[in-house]
Amino acid sequence: MSTPNPAWSIARHLLSRATEWVDHKVGWHRLPAPLGLLVLVGVRDTLREQNLHDTETAPDPPPPPADASVTTRRSVDGTYNDLDRPMMGSAGRRFGRNVNPAHGQPETDTLLTPNPRLVSRRLMTRDTFQPALSLNLLAATWIQFMVKDWISHGSGDATRPHTLDLADDDPWPAEGRPMIIPSITPDPTSPKGLTAFLNENTPWWDASSIYGDTAQQQQRIRGPRGTLDLDLMGLLTTPTDPDTDPARVPGFWAGLATMGAIFALEHNAVCAALEDANPQWDDDELYQRARLVISALIAKIHTVQWTPALLAHPTTVAALRANWYGLAGQRIKDTVGRISRNEVISGIAGGHTDHFGVPYTLTEEFTIVYRMHPLIPDDYQIRSWRTDDPLSKHTLADLTGAAGRDLLASLDMTDVLYSFGCSHPGAIVLHNFPRLLQQFTRPDGKITDLAATDILRTRELGVPRYNEFRRQLHLPPARDYADLTDDPATQAALADLYDDIEQVDTIVGMFAEKRPDGFAFSDTAFRIFVLMASRRLNSDRFFTDYFTPEVYSPVGYRWVVDNDFTSVLLRHWPQLRSTLAGVANPFAPWRPAAARR
Repeated sequence: MSTPNPAWSIARHLLSRATEWVDHKVGWHRLPAPLGLLVLVGVRDTLREQNLHDTETAPDPPPPPADASVTTRRSVDGTYNDLDRPMMGSAGRRFGRNVNPAHGQPETDTLLTPNPRLVSRRLMTRDTFQPALSLNLLAATWIQFMVKDWISHGSGDATRPHTLDLADDDPWPAEGRPMIIPSITPDPTSPKGLTAFLNENTPWWDASSIYGDTAQQQQRIRGPRGTLDLDLMGLLTTPTDPDTDPARVPGFWAGLATMGAIFALEHNAVCAALEDANPQWDDDELYQRARLVISALIAKIHTVQWTPALLAHPTTVAALRANWYGLAGQRIKDTVGRISRNEVISGIAGGHTDHFGVPYTLTEEFTIVYRMHPLIPDDYQIRSWRTDDPLSKHTLADLTGAAGRDLLASLDMTDVLYSFGCSHPGAIVLHNFPRLLQQFTRPDGKITDLAATDILRTRELGVPRYNEFRRQLHLPPARDYADLTDDPATQAALADLYDDIEQVDTIVGMFAEKRPDGFAFSDTAFRIFVLMASRRLNSDRFFTDYFTPEVYSPVGYRWVVDNDFTSVLLRHWPQLRSTLAGVANPFAPWRPAAARR
């Protein structure tokens, strides 16, 4: 843990106050890039100071037994990342909060007001697909791959369901009336006045979307000599037991399986390189070091490629890349290393671990801003990577669950990647929710509306409604519906659904909100990104003090330094080289075959 200099702390505090004033009066995105960066540093410092709240109220329980290997290996369940507080960040611990817990308690009397299904129908329904033209579909698959790594509230408690009445003209199937949504069970040990919920996943960036959060899950995918077990199509093998088959879990689709395949192949490539350099290592040593490398490479890709693709304003691109490289830049960081202890100059990677006075966890607000279902299209076309000719058409239903995995196994992965890279996801706006997900049949046969569920969960988990959420993040509230949208029809729908601007749901407000140039989502959501994107790096010793050649091995360390998503794709699918030529960000649209002729 770094020890702050008192004079520097005072200066940073004054800077954060001044930059907050400038942000409110002008807006960081309207300033020249250097000034905008300075304002964002101040915004982040304010959020670090005032918007990290610990919900753990009792002493940590005893950690599981461990040996010396925990110092250089990620544990299965997230324990021992912090050697002084071994249980911090482990699976099954509470979500933290970014708003004052006094303003973040679950709604009760207003939980179903207005009816979440009615909000879904009036404000979320996709009549015409609105594409996000600056992105490709891999950007949509990536975020689900990340969320599966970080967070899970579990499948819900069907014995205490929420019941949503449906209007007579609602097209919901008769057998599913009324709509039933399982509740999320709070941590029963929460003290009076604080309702907290448990995260079933490890909140560390440990690639548990590939490796799993239990020893059984990790063992199931192991192959020889540290590798992962892949089938003939290059996909991770799946168990024959339906109870443990990930393709039968809600949320599984071909896009998620594609990401798993990419990084399973990359894991095996890392293993081969590590074994060449270290033939004396046993199977487990190869596996554990490769897991370290893949986790760090995924974190780097998310930090310097995925997030800048979604927040493609020049100021934020520079700021996000600076999280990893510092303002000194990639060339200096990759060739010389750190030139300063200061993270602003030399980045967070390889710096010093810092929890900013609050034990690390992810937060309920974080789980809400990552609900980006509009990114998912309803219709898909697989095209030839050689000619761009259409090969087949599919709906989201075709790509979902076990059927989606089977379909993916029947396709050429090069064609799949090419098609996703040249297609657009949906824009994260109102009136653009995937149709299938508004009437989605889960693997257990239950029908649900994920848009209504997103609205209900926000209220149930205690994330404040939109205006109060903005106040808690030091932003001015919306004065009226015209502050949110210029569209008269949407303004009328908002006024009809909500008696008061203060009632507007956070997800609705963020989807409606006018946003800075280049942004795929709202400036409100961005505030959580500003705070938590850096925190996931700052708190993890494997990205800070332990991001060294000694821990990763010289080969593993250079693998992280030298690679990104483009090089990963080209290592395993070199035939995509001409498609990716000249594409600055692999999550931006690729060059179709027709453009290469």
